[in-house]
This record gives sequence, structure tokens and C-alpha cells, in this order.
Amino acid sequence: MSVDANRSERDKRWYGRRFGRKLSAARQRLVDELLPQLRVNPAADDGARNPVDWFDPSISEIRMEIGFGAGEHLAGQAAAHPGVGFIGCEPFVNGVAALLDQINRQDLSNIRIFDDDVRLLLPSLPDGCLNRMDILFSDPWPKTRHHRRRISDPGNLVQFARLLAAGGELRFATDQVEFASWTLERMLRNTAFEWLARRPDDWTRAPTDWIETRYQQKARARGLGTTYLRFHRRRREDV
Repeated sequence: MSVDANRSERDKRWYGRRFGRKLSAARQRLVDELLPQLRVNPAADDGARNPVDWFDPSISEIRMEIGFGAGEHLAGQAAAHPGVGFIGCEPFVNGVAALLDQINRQDLSNIRIFDDDVRLLLPSLPDGCLNRMDILFSDPWPKTRHHRRRISDPGNLVQFARLLAAGGELRFATDQVEFASWTLERMLRNTAFEWLARRPDDWTRAPTDWIETRYQQKARARGLGTTYLRFHRRRREDV
């Protein structure tokens, strides 16, 4: 592949790097042995498959977290809601290994992992199969020429609307004010979503079930606040 072709492929990504520092032996073992048991592989399925089939039959509600970082929020939600199935999407190998460590330590059975670009997974999922989507502190891609890589790009929002069940919730959180404004503007243009803010401080208050991550703590220490945007998926017939 030519240098220009490689650059073109990189420009299509919405995520940053795939690898960080070398994994410890214990975490590498989890990646080698536990991840294959939990990995979501859309290529292995014929057609759109309902993700509820990936979990224990007692689970009927499915949530997805895109870009789970080190997995603290996702693992905390899974521990608090054992009757809910969670799909975590994260291409950063070190973050995946950190989540696997928490799954192993807490003996969590209600998490499945897609360790690649989430846009490769979304088209394979059927309409209305998700009850909630959490998009927390994704890369803001601050340079204007990179804005097309943002996860809240209008094309991605169309997919999110397709996958969310009526009444389902989309949560978006960021510590970058410009990114929050950019995302809100595009969310409001999409008639499938209803913004849930009713008071001036609604976007500065965390949801009641919020689980703070180390990343968020470090951002607050640097003087960065968090903007929380919450939306409901309108009924198809109302759009």
C-alpha cells in the first residue's frame, strides 16, 4: 500500500492510536485468553443479529458504550445492573486489557467487547436493538480539517438513531466545550432525537447513576468541567 493510501486510511478513522505501553504478562494473558470469549465478531454472523443473543437468556435490555477508555464506567454500570447486557466498543488495546482485568476481578458476565472501529459493527446490528448508548469523552479532533472524524458526525448519528429503540437514551459527555456545542448542534438537527435538558444547569449535572472515571478526575484537576448531553429516541411514527 502506498504512503498516500496509508494516509487516506488513517484519515477515515475516528479513533486515535491502537497501542500504548507494553502490557503486563497478566493483562496480555487476559487479551489472549479471555478476550476471545467475549469478543463480538459481526463477520461470523449471517445478516443482522440481535445482540441479546450474545448474552444469558435472562438479559433482555442491551446498552452500548462507545470508547470506554480504561473501562471504569462500563464495568461499574455492568456491576450495578447485572440484568442488562453491555457491549463495549474500544480499539485501544491497553484500554481493552484494563477492562478485561476488571471483568476478571469482579467476575462480570454481562459484558461483550468489540475491539475495533465501532463503525464496522453498527451496520450488522438490527434496528431498535439498543436501549441506551453512552459516548463518553471521545476524541474531540480539535482541528477543523479533522472534524469529519468526530463520533458525533451526522452520518454516525443516523446509525445511532436506527439502532436505538423508541424511548432509548443516548448519553454524550465531554470536557471540551467546543466539541459539546458542535455535537449538540448536529443532534438537534436530527429529528429522531429529543434533547432532555429542561433547566439551565441540566447539561452540567451528571446523571444520577454516573460513575466517574480516572480520566474525568484528571480533567477536573486541570480545571476542565464536563458537559452532559442526554437525548431520547423519538418513536419512528413521530419523526
